[in-house]
Amino acid sequence: MANKSMRARVQAFGGFLTAMVIPNIGAFIAWGFITALFIPTGWTPNLHFGQLVGPMITYLLPLMIGSTGGHLIGGKRGAVMGGIGTMGVIVGADIPMFIGAMVMGPLGGYVIKKVDEALEKRIPAGFEMVINNFSLGILGMLLCLLAYEVIGPAVMAANNVVKEGIEALVATGYLPLLSVINEPAKVLFLNNAIDQGVYYPLGMQDTAQAGKSIYFMVASNPGPGLGMLLAFSLFGKGLSKKSAPGAMIIHFLGGIHELYFPYVLMKPLMIIAMIAGGMTGIYVFELFGAGLVAGPSPGSIFAYLALTPRGGFIGTCAGVLAGTVVSFVVATVILKLDTSPAEDNFADSQTANKKRKAEGKSGTSPLAARINLIAFVCDAGMGSSAMGATTFRKKLEKAGYAIEVKHYSIENIPADADIIVTHASLEGRAQRVTEKPLILIKNYLGDPALDALLTDITSQPQQGALA
Repeated sequence: MANKSMRARVQAFGGFLTAMVIPNIGAFIAWGFITALFIPTGWTPNLHFGQLVGPMITYLLPLMIGSTGGHLIGGKRGAVMGGIGTMGVIVGADIPMFIGAMVMGPLGGYVIKKVDEALEKRIPAGFEMVINNFSLGILGMLLCLLAYEVIGPAVMAANNVVKEGIEALVATGYLPLLSVINEPAKVLFLNNAIDQGVYYPLGMQDTAQAGKSIYFMVASNPGPGLGMLLAFSLFGKGLSKKSAPGAMIIHFLGGIHELYFPYVLMKPLMIIAMIAGGMTGIYVFELFGAGLVAGPSPGSIFAYLALTPRGGFIGTCAGVLAGTVVSFVVATVILKLDTSPAEDNFADSQTANKKRKAEGKSGTSPLAARINLIAFVCDAGMGSSAMGATTFRKKLEKAGYAIEVKHYSIENIPADADIIVTHASLEGRAQRVTEKPLILIKNYLGDPALDALLTDITSQPQQGALA
């Protein structure tokens, strides 16, 4: 239980980092395109437009992250505080201060939130604007000074330790060993903590100097997941075999890597295939000197190709292909050696669903008449939950029901949601933020629990029906 709690805490931390970064991904990609196009080694070198590269990565992107982090904690005033505090770490550093922004943004939001709560009932009538503005200004000044003198240097020191450690792996040729950490962490839904918290900041630093970075590729390669899902689609059993082709397409083309995580959790030995594929991909990327100009979010093959700098397509494609082949071969061997019965029986699940449908028609379903909003929830609220919500909404519409189905991050579950759908590994985090009924699934495509929910909803007339 302690381990589960610790995992949940790390997941929550990664989710918060993601919530700061994801809304600003478009800005990161814009900077990546400007870098890829206009730096001296870019597609169309241009000194005039190239002047945008430095200020954007130094000031714009960290300030956007800091303001977003402040807003998550303290609303609009928190966003202002987060921006002011982030400026302090920016000026006091000689590297892009993304980590500093991730510290100062939430800290600024927290400080102003607590001060506002303390002053809320103590402000004389007519003095609200004066006190609010001056409190924000004074606290912002103090936070900025603290960031400049203390927090900025501390973040710099920590960043240098991490960067030197990873650079040592690069220098010795052991960078592929990162897959031993990356892949197990990813399937435990810690991928956001790894990417947004470690590799993206390091990658941005590298890109500012070299115009590309391999750090964007060490945990985001879509090849290993593609290879494993391909093995399941050919040699799997039961529902995993039937659902793998759809998951494979969405994973590789759509970039939603969370779809392959349940397959590994279902057969833990598959982590060997993922590690082997990940290590091979990194090795080939290194061999070709590959790198991307920005973080591929989502981790789609299209994002990979779009963010590949001039002259780098062979290396990018070779690394993805190598990871796919190795993962497929290892996963196939594991599946062939597995003599256990089918881990999931599609026919049985269909029978169970028919039974539940019959029960619903007799008027025993507790859900049928009172569902207005179904919330699909994942860590970031952008990948697997979005795909799951879209798929389930279309099924309801096909059945003639106009029930609202939306996707959210786990920290932003709406209070008016009637049912929460989330992955089983996120149960603990979901229970801490909502008391609403939870539907726990292991696969966002064709999970029996989703089939059962659909049956419960559609087996009786319902207020939201279109008919």
